[in-house]
Amino acid sequence: MATPPPLHGFALFSAAFALALGTFMQVLDSTIANVALNTISGNLGEASSTATWVITAFAVANGVTVPLTGWLMRRFGVVNTFIASVALFTLASFLCGIAWSLPSLILFRLLQGAVSGPMIPGSQALLLAIFPPEKRTVGLSIWSMTALVGPVLGPILGGYISDNYHWGWIFLINVPVGFITVGVLMARMRAYNTPPIKLPFDWGGVALLILWVGSLQIVLDLGKDEDWFNSTFICVLAAVAVVAFLAWLIWELTEEHPAVDLSLFKSRNFAIGTLCFCLGYGFFFASNLLMPLWLQTQQGYTATWAGLVSAPAGMVAFLLAPFVARAAGTIDLRYVATYALLAFAASYMMRTGFAPDTDLWHFILPSIVQGTAMGTFFMSMTTLSFDRLGPHRIPSATGISNFARITGGAFAASITTTFWDRREVLHQSRLAEAANPSNPAYVQAMDHLQTIGMSKTQATGALTGQMVNQSYLMSSLDIFWFAGMGCVAMLALLWCTRKPAPPQGGAVVVD
Repeated sequence: MATPPPLHGFALFSAAFALALGTFMQVLDSTIANVALNTISGNLGEASSTATWVITAFAVANGVTVPLTGWLMRRFGVVNTFIASVALFTLASFLCGIAWSLPSLILFRLLQGAVSGPMIPGSQALLLAIFPPEKRTVGLSIWSMTALVGPVLGPILGGYISDNYHWGWIFLINVPVGFITVGVLMARMRAYNTPPIKLPFDWGGVALLILWVGSLQIVLDLGKDEDWFNSTFICVLAAVAVVAFLAWLIWELTEEHPAVDLSLFKSRNFAIGTLCFCLGYGFFFASNLLMPLWLQTQQGYTATWAGLVSAPAGMVAFLLAPFVARAAGTIDLRYVATYALLAFAASYMMRTGFAPDTDLWHFILPSIVQGTAMGTFFMSMTTLSFDRLGPHRIPSATGISNFARITGGAFAASITTTFWDRREVLHQSRLAEAANPSNPAYVQAMDHLQTIGMSKTQATGALTGQMVNQSYLMSSLDIFWFAGMGCVAMLALLWCTRKPAPPQGGAVVVD
Protein backbone atom coordinates (compact mmCIF):
# COMPACT_ATOMS: atom_id res chain seq x y z
CA MET A 1 0.00 0.00 0.00
CA ALA A 2 1.51 3.33 -1.13
CA THR A 3 1.99 5.98 1.52
CA PRO A 4 -0.46 8.85 0.89
CA PRO A 5 1.08 12.28 0.29
CA PRO A 6 1.11 14.87 3.09
CA LEU A 7 -1.89 17.18 3.36
CA HIS A 8 -1.84 20.85 2.46
CA GLY A 9 -3.94 23.96 2.97
CA PHE A 10 -7.30 23.74 4.68
CA ALA A 11 -7.26 19.92 4.65
CA LEU A 12 -4.04 19.97 6.66
CA PHE A 13 -5.36 22.64 9.03
CA SER A 14 -8.65 20.84 9.73
CA ALA A 15 -7.00 17.43 10.24
CA ALA A 16 -4.29 18.88 12.51
CA PHE A 17 -6.94 20.78 14.49
CA ALA A 18 -9.00 17.61 15.00
CA LEU A 19 -5.94 15.63 16.10
CA ALA A 20 -5.01 18.44 18.49
CA LEU A 21 -8.53 18.38 19.95
CA GLY A 22 -8.17 14.65 20.59
CA THR A 23 -4.93 15.24 22.48
CA PHE A 24 -6.41 18.18 24.38
CA MET A 25 -9.45 16.21 25.55
CA GLN A 26 -7.40 13.37 26.96
CA VAL A 27 -4.81 15.57 28.68
CA LEU A 28 -7.50 17.84 30.09
CA ASP A 29 -9.40 14.91 31.54
CA SER A 30 -6.33 13.60 33.34
CA THR A 31 -6.26 16.74 35.54
CA ILE A 32 -9.70 18.37 35.40
CA ALA A 33 -11.27 16.09 38.02
CA ASN A 34 -8.51 16.66 40.60
CA VAL A 35 -9.88 19.97 41.91
CA ALA A 36 -13.50 18.74 41.86
CA LEU A 37 -13.05 15.71 44.14
CA ASN A 38 -14.51 17.41 47.21
CA THR A 39 -17.53 18.57 45.21
CA ILE A 40 -18.04 15.12 43.68
CA SER A 41 -17.72 13.28 47.00
CA GLY A 42 -20.08 15.71 48.73
CA ASN A 43 -22.68 15.50 45.97
CA LEU A 44 -22.59 11.70 45.92
CA GLY A 45 -22.51 11.38 49.71
CA GLU A 46 -19.07 9.74 49.91
CA ALA A 47 -15.89 10.48 51.86
CA SER A 48 -13.19 12.53 50.11
CA SER A 49 -10.64 9.76 50.69
CA THR A 50 -12.86 7.30 48.80
CA ALA A 51 -13.32 9.75 45.92
CA THR A 52 -9.59 9.60 45.12
CA TRP A 53 -10.38 6.36 43.27
CA VAL A 54 -11.90 8.60 40.58
CA ILE A 55 -8.33 9.69 39.81
CA THR A 56 -6.65 6.35 40.48
CA ALA A 57 -9.03 4.36 38.24
CA PHE A 58 -8.31 6.61 35.25
CA ALA A 59 -4.53 6.59 35.85
CA VAL A 60 -4.31 2.79 36.22
CA ALA A 61 -6.33 2.00 33.10
CA ASN A 62 -4.61 4.67 31.01
CA GLY A 63 -1.16 3.57 32.16
CA VAL A 64 -1.85 0.02 30.99
CA THR A 65 -3.18 0.84 27.52
CA VAL A 66 -0.75 3.62 26.49
CA PRO A 67 2.22 1.27 25.88
CA LEU A 68 -0.08 -1.10 23.93
CA THR A 69 -0.70 1.61 21.32
CA GLY A 70 1.87 0.23 18.89
CA TRP A 71 0.34 -3.27 18.87
CA LEU A 72 -3.22 -1.91 18.56
CA MET A 73 -2.31 0.31 15.61
CA ARG A 74 -0.52 -2.50 13.80
CA ARG A 75 -3.45 -4.84 14.41
CA PHE A 76 -6.32 -2.50 13.46
CA GLY A 77 -4.66 0.35 11.56
CA VAL A 78 -3.45 3.71 12.86
CA VAL A 79 -6.48 5.79 11.91
CA ASN A 80 -9.06 3.14 12.83
CA THR A 81 -7.53 2.75 16.28
CA PHE A 82 -7.38 6.49 16.91
CA ILE A 83 -10.95 7.18 15.75
CA ALA A 84 -12.29 4.26 17.79
CA SER A 85 -10.39 5.51 20.82
CA VAL A 86 -11.83 9.04 20.50
CA ALA A 87 -15.37 7.73 19.93
CA LEU A 88 -15.23 5.40 22.94
CA PHE A 89 -13.65 8.15 25.05
CA THR A 90 -16.54 10.45 24.15
CA LEU A 91 -19.05 7.76 25.18
CA ALA A 92 -17.18 7.12 28.45
CA SER A 93 -17.13 10.86 29.16
CA PHE A 94 -20.91 11.01 28.72
CA LEU A 95 -21.33 8.08 31.12
CA CYS A 96 -19.04 9.78 33.68
CA GLY A 97 -21.12 12.96 33.40
CA ILE A 98 -24.37 11.15 34.20
CA ALA A 99 -22.92 8.82 36.87
CA TRP A 100 -25.45 8.28 39.65
CA SER A 101 -23.09 7.00 42.36
CA LEU A 102 -19.40 6.90 43.19
CA PRO A 103 -18.99 3.20 42.21
CA SER A 104 -20.59 3.92 38.82
CA LEU A 105 -18.33 6.95 38.32
CA ILE A 106 -15.23 4.93 39.20
CA LEU A 107 -16.28 2.20 36.75
CA PHE A 108 -16.83 4.73 33.94
CA ARG A 109 -13.52 6.46 34.74
CA LEU A 110 -11.82 3.06 34.47
CA LEU A 111 -13.40 2.65 31.03
CA GLN A 112 -12.45 6.21 30.07
CA GLY A 113 -8.82 5.65 31.01
CA ALA A 114 -8.64 2.31 29.20
CA VAL A 115 -10.03 3.53 25.87
CA SER A 116 -8.02 6.78 25.93
CA GLY A 117 -4.63 5.04 25.88
CA PRO A 118 -4.02 5.40 22.11
CA MET A 119 -5.25 9.02 21.91
CA ILE A 120 -2.08 10.96 22.71
CA PRO A 121 0.47 8.66 21.02
CA GLY A 122 -1.96 8.20 18.11
CA SER A 123 -2.35 11.93 17.54
CA GLN A 124 1.43 12.29 17.68
CA ALA A 125 1.97 9.57 15.06
CA LEU A 126 -0.73 10.94 12.73
CA LEU A 127 0.52 14.53 12.98
CA LEU A 128 3.91 13.28 11.81
CA ALA A 129 2.21 11.48 8.91
CA ILE A 130 0.13 14.37 7.53
CA PHE A 131 2.87 17.01 7.54
CA PRO A 132 5.61 17.10 4.90
CA PRO A 133 8.95 15.82 6.28
CA GLU A 134 10.47 19.31 6.36
CA LYS A 135 7.52 20.61 8.42
CA ARG A 136 7.12 17.77 10.90
CA THR A 137 8.45 19.96 13.69
CA VAL A 138 5.30 22.05 13.15
CA GLY A 139 3.19 18.96 13.76
CA LEU A 140 5.13 18.16 16.92
CA SER A 141 4.74 21.76 18.06
CA ILE A 142 0.96 21.49 17.67
CA TRP A 143 1.03 18.31 19.71
CA SER A 144 3.24 19.97 22.34
CA MET A 145 0.94 23.00 22.61
CA THR A 146 -2.16 20.93 23.27
CA ALA A 147 -0.38 18.44 25.53
CA LEU A 148 1.02 21.26 27.67
CA VAL A 149 -1.92 23.66 27.77
CA GLY A 150 -4.24 20.86 28.96
CA PRO A 151 -2.62 20.36 32.39
CA VAL A 152 -2.62 24.13 32.95
CA LEU A 153 -6.26 24.67 31.95
CA GLY A 154 -7.54 21.48 33.62
CA PRO A 155 -7.48 22.75 37.22
CA ILE A 156 -8.80 26.19 36.18
CA LEU A 157 -11.68 24.79 34.17
CA GLY A 158 -12.41 22.05 36.70
CA GLY A 159 -12.47 24.55 39.56
CA TYR A 160 -14.70 27.00 37.69
CA ILE A 161 -17.22 24.33 36.63
CA SER A 162 -17.42 22.70 40.05
CA ASP A 163 -17.83 26.11 41.71
CA ASN A 164 -20.57 27.33 39.37
CA TYR A 165 -22.23 24.30 37.72
CA HIS A 166 -22.91 20.62 38.33
CA TRP A 167 -19.67 18.63 38.50
CA GLY A 168 -20.88 16.34 35.69
CA TRP A 169 -20.09 19.07 33.16
CA ILE A 170 -16.35 18.54 33.63
CA PHE A 171 -16.92 15.31 31.66
CA LEU A 172 -19.89 16.29 29.48
CA ILE A 173 -17.93 19.12 27.79
CA ASN A 174 -15.98 16.36 25.98
CA VAL A 175 -19.06 15.12 24.12
CA PRO A 176 -19.42 17.85 21.44
CA VAL A 177 -15.64 18.04 21.05
CA GLY A 178 -15.51 14.28 20.51
CA PHE A 179 -18.24 14.41 17.83
CA ILE A 180 -16.37 17.15 15.94
CA THR A 181 -13.06 15.29 16.17
CA VAL A 182 -14.47 11.98 14.92
CA GLY A 183 -16.38 13.68 12.08
CA VAL A 184 -13.35 15.58 10.77
CA LEU A 185 -11.02 12.60 11.04
CA MET A 186 -13.39 10.27 9.21
CA ALA A 187 -13.57 12.81 6.38
CA ARG A 188 -9.88 13.66 6.17
CA MET A 189 -7.80 10.79 7.51
CA ARG A 190 -9.15 7.55 6.02
CA ALA A 191 -6.38 7.47 3.40
CA TYR A 192 -3.75 7.44 6.16
CA ASN A 193 -4.97 4.26 7.77
CA THR A 194 -2.32 1.55 7.71
CA PRO A 195 -3.32 -1.96 6.57
CA PRO A 196 -4.41 -4.07 9.57
CA ILE A 197 -2.02 -6.94 10.25
CA LYS A 198 -3.21 -10.17 11.83
CA LEU A 199 -0.89 -10.36 14.82
CA PRO A 200 -1.02 -12.93 17.61
CA PHE A 201 -2.11 -11.42 20.90
CA ASP A 202 0.59 -11.48 23.56
CA TRP A 203 -1.63 -12.65 26.44
CA GLY A 204 1.27 -13.24 28.81
CA GLY A 205 2.90 -9.87 28.16
CA VAL A 206 -0.39 -7.98 28.52
CA ALA A 207 -1.32 -9.81 31.74
CA LEU A 208 2.06 -8.99 33.30
CA LEU A 209 1.78 -5.39 32.05
CA ILE A 210 -1.63 -4.98 33.69
CA LEU A 211 -0.30 -6.50 36.90
CA TRP A 212 2.82 -4.36 37.32
CA VAL A 213 1.42 -1.08 35.98
CA GLY A 214 -1.80 -1.43 37.96
CA SER A 215 0.09 -2.26 41.17
CA LEU A 216 2.56 0.58 40.64
CA GLN A 217 -0.15 3.17 39.95
CA ILE A 218 -2.08 2.18 43.08
CA VAL A 219 1.11 2.40 45.15
CA LEU A 220 1.89 5.87 43.77
CA ASP A 221 -1.67 7.18 44.11
CA LEU A 222 -2.51 5.76 47.56
CA GLY A 223 0.93 5.38 49.16
CA LYS A 224 0.90 8.73 50.93
CA ASP A 225 -2.54 8.16 52.48
CA GLU A 226 -1.49 4.67 53.61
CA ASP A 227 1.83 5.90 55.14
CA TRP A 228 3.85 4.20 52.42
CA PHE A 229 5.85 1.17 53.51
CA ASN A 230 4.42 1.18 57.01
CA SER A 231 1.34 -0.28 55.31
CA THR A 232 1.24 -4.01 54.56
CA PHE A 233 -1.09 -3.28 51.61
CA ILE A 234 1.45 -0.93 50.00
CA CYS A 235 4.38 -3.28 50.69
CA VAL A 236 2.60 -6.20 49.03
CA LEU A 237 1.62 -4.14 45.97
CA ALA A 238 5.15 -2.72 45.64
CA ALA A 239 6.61 -6.24 45.72
CA VAL A 240 4.08 -7.40 43.13
CA ALA A 241 4.96 -4.42 40.90
CA VAL A 242 8.71 -5.15 41.04
CA VAL A 243 8.43 -8.91 40.45
CA ALA A 244 5.83 -8.51 37.69
CA PHE A 245 7.93 -5.80 36.00
CA LEU A 246 11.03 -8.02 35.91
CA ALA A 247 8.98 -10.95 34.61
CA TRP A 248 7.41 -8.67 31.98
CA LEU A 249 10.83 -7.45 30.80
CA ILE A 250 12.08 -11.02 30.35
CA TRP A 251 8.85 -12.06 28.62
CA GLU A 252 8.75 -9.14 26.16
CA LEU A 253 12.43 -9.43 25.28
CA THR A 254 12.06 -13.13 24.42
CA GLU A 255 8.57 -13.06 22.85
CA GLU A 256 8.45 -13.31 19.05
CA HIS A 257 5.47 -10.92 18.80
CA PRO A 258 5.65 -8.74 21.93
CA ALA A 259 2.81 -6.42 22.89
CA VAL A 260 5.37 -3.66 23.59
CA ASP A 261 8.36 -3.32 21.26
CA LEU A 262 11.26 -2.84 23.70
CA SER A 263 13.80 -3.21 20.86
CA LEU A 264 13.26 0.52 20.26
CA PHE A 265 15.64 1.15 23.14
CA LYS A 266 18.48 -0.09 20.93
CA SER A 267 18.31 3.39 19.39
CA ARG A 268 20.56 5.62 21.50
CA ASN A 269 18.51 8.73 20.84
CA PHE A 270 15.25 7.00 21.70
CA ALA A 271 16.61 5.55 24.94
CA ILE A 272 18.20 8.78 26.17
CA GLY A 273 15.45 11.00 24.79
CA THR A 274 12.74 8.97 26.50
CA LEU A 275 14.63 9.13 29.81
CA CYS A 276 15.07 12.92 29.47
CA PHE A 277 11.40 13.26 28.55
CA CYS A 278 10.41 11.28 31.65
CA LEU A 279 12.65 13.28 34.02
CA GLY A 280 11.87 16.68 32.48
CA TYR A 281 8.14 16.07 32.62
CA GLY A 282 8.51 14.84 36.20
CA PHE A 283 10.13 18.12 37.30
CA PHE A 284 7.55 20.12 35.34
CA PHE A 285 4.66 18.14 36.81
CA ALA A 286 6.03 18.50 40.36
CA SER A 287 6.23 22.27 39.97
CA ASN A 288 2.75 22.50 38.45
CA LEU A 289 1.34 20.39 41.27
CA LEU A 290 3.11 22.19 44.11
CA MET A 291 2.37 25.80 43.16
CA PRO A 292 -1.47 25.58 43.32
CA LEU A 293 -1.26 23.31 46.37
CA TRP A 294 0.88 25.79 48.32
CA LEU A 295 -1.10 28.84 47.14
CA GLN A 296 -4.43 27.33 48.16
CA THR A 297 -3.45 25.77 51.47
CA GLN A 298 -1.01 28.40 52.78
CA GLN A 299 -1.54 31.64 50.87
CA GLY A 300 -5.34 31.80 50.83
CA TYR A 301 -5.76 31.64 47.05
CA THR A 302 -8.93 30.14 45.58
CA ALA A 303 -8.67 27.24 43.13
CA THR A 304 -9.41 29.59 40.23
CA TRP A 305 -6.77 32.17 41.20
CA ALA A 306 -4.19 29.48 41.92
CA GLY A 307 -4.81 28.12 38.44
CA LEU A 308 -4.50 31.58 36.90
CA VAL A 309 -1.00 31.91 38.37
CA SER A 310 0.04 28.95 36.18
CA ALA A 311 -1.97 30.03 33.13
CA PRO A 312 0.73 32.34 31.63
CA ALA A 313 3.03 29.31 31.20
CA GLY A 314 0.53 27.64 28.88
CA MET A 315 -0.18 30.86 27.01
CA VAL A 316 3.51 31.59 26.39
CA ALA A 317 4.15 28.00 25.26
CA PHE A 318 1.19 28.22 22.88
CA LEU A 319 2.35 31.51 21.35
CA LEU A 320 5.99 30.43 21.00
CA ALA A 321 5.37 27.04 19.42
CA PRO A 322 4.99 28.21 15.76
CA PHE A 323 8.23 30.24 15.96
CA VAL A 324 10.10 27.38 17.59
CA ALA A 325 8.85 24.99 14.91
CA ARG A 326 10.03 27.33 12.16
CA ALA A 327 13.49 27.68 13.68
CA ALA A 328 13.86 24.00 14.58
CA GLY A 329 14.56 22.97 10.99
CA THR A 330 17.78 25.02 10.91
CA ILE A 331 19.11 24.54 14.47
CA ASP A 332 20.61 21.49 16.15
CA LEU A 333 17.74 20.50 18.43
CA ARG A 334 20.15 19.66 21.22
CA TYR A 335 20.76 23.41 21.57
CA VAL A 336 17.00 24.02 21.67
CA ALA A 337 16.61 21.39 24.38
CA THR A 338 19.55 22.90 26.28
CA TYR A 339 17.82 26.28 26.32
CA ALA A 340 14.62 24.61 27.51
CA LEU A 341 16.36 22.88 30.43
CA LEU A 342 18.12 26.09 31.45
CA ALA A 343 14.84 28.01 31.25
CA PHE A 344 13.10 25.37 33.35
CA ALA A 345 15.92 25.57 35.87
CA ALA A 346 15.72 29.39 35.93
CA SER A 347 11.95 29.33 36.53
CA TYR A 348 12.34 26.89 39.44
CA MET A 349 15.25 28.82 40.97
CA MET A 350 13.24 32.06 40.71
CA ARG A 351 10.63 30.39 42.91
CA THR A 352 13.21 29.73 45.62
CA GLY A 353 12.97 33.47 46.37
CA PHE A 354 9.28 33.30 47.34
CA ALA A 355 8.21 34.71 50.72
CA PRO A 356 4.88 34.84 52.60
CA ASP A 357 4.29 38.38 51.30
CA THR A 358 5.25 37.73 47.65
CA ASP A 359 2.80 39.51 45.34
CA LEU A 360 0.89 38.07 42.36
CA TRP A 361 3.29 39.45 39.73
CA HIS A 362 6.29 37.67 41.27
CA PHE A 363 4.28 34.43 41.25
CA ILE A 364 3.46 34.92 37.55
CA LEU A 365 6.96 35.89 36.37
CA PRO A 366 8.49 32.40 36.84
CA SER A 367 5.45 30.96 35.03
CA ILE A 368 6.27 33.11 32.01
CA VAL A 369 9.87 31.86 32.01
CA GLN A 370 8.60 28.30 32.40
CA GLY A 371 6.33 28.84 29.39
CA THR A 372 9.33 29.53 27.15
CA ALA A 373 10.82 26.22 28.32
CA MET A 374 7.56 24.33 27.74
CA GLY A 375 7.36 25.69 24.21
CA THR A 376 10.76 24.25 23.31
CA PHE A 377 11.52 21.23 25.50
CA PHE A 378 8.74 18.83 24.56
CA MET A 379 9.00 19.42 20.82
CA SER A 380 12.79 19.15 20.78
CA MET A 381 12.94 16.03 22.98
CA THR A 382 10.23 14.28 20.98
CA THR A 383 12.06 15.00 17.72
CA LEU A 384 15.36 13.79 19.17
CA SER A 385 13.73 10.62 20.51
CA PHE A 386 12.19 9.65 17.16
CA ASP A 387 15.31 10.46 15.14
CA ARG A 388 16.12 7.76 12.55
CA LEU A 389 13.11 5.63 13.45
CA GLY A 390 11.18 4.30 10.45
CA PRO A 391 7.54 5.40 9.99
CA HIS A 392 6.28 1.91 10.87
CA ARG A 393 7.93 2.17 14.31
CA ILE A 394 6.52 5.60 15.24
CA PRO A 395 3.23 4.30 16.78
CA SER A 396 5.13 2.00 19.14
CA ALA A 397 7.65 4.74 19.90
CA THR A 398 4.95 7.29 20.73
CA GLY A 399 3.22 4.79 23.00
CA ILE A 400 6.38 4.03 24.99
CA SER A 401 7.44 7.68 25.10
CA ASN A 402 4.08 8.81 26.45
CA PHE A 403 4.01 5.94 28.93
CA ALA A 404 7.36 7.16 30.27
CA ARG A 405 5.94 10.70 30.53
CA ILE A 406 2.85 9.51 32.42
CA THR A 407 4.96 7.37 34.77
CA GLY A 408 7.34 10.28 35.39
CA GLY A 409 4.37 12.47 36.32
CA ALA A 410 2.94 9.80 38.65
CA PHE A 411 6.25 9.40 40.48
CA ALA A 412 6.67 13.18 40.68
CA ALA A 413 3.20 13.64 42.19
CA SER A 414 3.74 11.02 44.89
CA ILE A 415 7.29 12.07 45.77
CA THR A 416 6.44 15.78 45.80
CA THR A 417 3.42 15.58 48.11
CA THR A 418 5.22 13.21 50.51
CA PHE A 419 8.45 15.23 50.52
CA TRP A 420 6.49 18.47 50.99
CA ASP A 421 4.80 17.22 54.16
CA ARG A 422 7.89 15.58 55.62
CA ARG A 423 10.17 18.55 55.01
CA GLU A 424 7.50 20.75 56.62
CA VAL A 425 7.70 18.64 59.77
CA LEU A 426 11.50 18.98 59.79
CA HIS A 427 11.43 22.76 59.30
CA GLN A 428 8.66 23.22 61.87
CA SER A 429 10.59 21.25 64.50
CA ARG A 430 13.62 23.46 63.94
CA LEU A 431 11.55 26.64 64.15
CA ALA A 432 9.84 25.35 67.29
CA GLU A 433 13.25 25.02 68.98
CA ALA A 434 13.59 28.80 68.75
CA ALA A 435 10.06 29.49 70.02
CA ASN A 436 10.85 29.64 73.71
CA PRO A 437 11.05 32.35 76.38
CA SER A 438 14.85 32.43 76.20
CA ASN A 439 14.67 33.79 72.67
CA PRO A 440 14.30 37.64 72.72
CA ALA A 441 12.66 37.65 69.26
CA TYR A 442 9.99 35.20 70.42
CA VAL A 443 9.34 37.21 73.60
CA GLN A 444 9.10 40.43 71.59
CA ALA A 445 6.61 38.86 69.14
CA MET A 446 4.46 37.52 72.01
CA ASP A 447 4.48 40.92 73.73
CA HIS A 448 3.50 42.69 70.51
CA LEU A 449 0.56 40.35 69.86
CA GLN A 450 -0.68 40.71 73.43
CA THR A 451 -0.31 44.49 73.20
CA ILE A 452 -2.76 44.57 70.25
CA GLY A 453 -5.38 42.70 72.27
CA MET A 454 -4.63 38.98 72.01
CA SER A 455 -4.58 36.70 75.01
CA LYS A 456 -1.46 34.62 75.64
CA THR A 457 -3.21 31.55 74.20
CA GLN A 458 -4.28 33.46 71.08
CA ALA A 459 -0.78 34.89 70.62
CA THR A 460 0.75 31.42 70.92
CA GLY A 461 -1.72 30.09 68.36
CA ALA A 462 -0.97 32.93 65.96
CA LEU A 463 2.79 32.32 66.17
CA THR A 464 2.26 28.58 65.71
CA GLY A 465 0.22 29.29 62.55
CA GLN A 466 3.04 31.47 61.22
CA MET A 467 5.56 28.71 61.92
CA VAL A 468 3.45 26.20 59.97
CA ASN A 469 3.15 28.66 57.08
CA GLN A 470 6.90 29.32 57.10
CA SER A 471 7.63 25.58 57.30
CA TYR A 472 5.53 24.77 54.24
CA LEU A 473 7.14 27.68 52.40
CA MET A 474 10.64 26.40 53.17
CA SER A 475 9.60 22.89 52.15
CA SER A 476 8.33 24.28 48.84
CA LEU A 477 11.60 26.15 48.27
CA ASP A 478 13.52 22.91 48.86
CA ILE A 479 11.53 21.17 46.13
CA PHE A 480 11.94 24.05 43.66
CA TRP A 481 15.69 24.07 44.31
CA PHE A 482 15.92 20.32 43.72
CA ALA A 483 13.94 20.61 40.45
CA GLY A 484 16.21 23.42 39.24
CA MET A 485 19.39 21.48 40.00
CA GLY A 486 17.87 18.37 38.42
CA CYS A 487 17.28 20.20 35.13
CA VAL A 488 20.88 21.45 35.08
CA ALA A 489 22.17 17.92 35.75
CA MET A 490 20.08 16.61 32.83
CA LEU A 491 22.25 18.61 30.40
CA ALA A 492 24.98 15.96 30.65
CA LEU A 493 22.45 13.28 29.71
CA LEU A 494 21.02 15.34 26.85
CA TRP A 495 24.38 15.75 25.14
CA CYS A 496 24.87 11.98 25.00
CA THR A 497 22.35 11.94 22.13
CA ARG A 498 23.40 12.10 18.49
CA LYS A 499 22.76 15.13 16.36
CA PRO A 500 19.39 14.46 14.66
CA ALA A 501 19.36 13.80 10.95
CA PRO A 502 17.86 16.51 8.70
CA PRO A 503 14.17 15.93 7.83
CA GLN A 504 14.93 15.21 4.16
CA GLY A 505 17.91 13.04 5.03
CA GLY A 506 18.21 9.84 3.01
CA ALA A 507 17.42 6.38 4.19
CA VAL A 508 15.92 5.75 7.56
CA VAL A 509 18.09 3.69 9.86
CA VAL A 510 17.93 2.58 13.44
CA ASP A 511 21.13 2.65 15.44
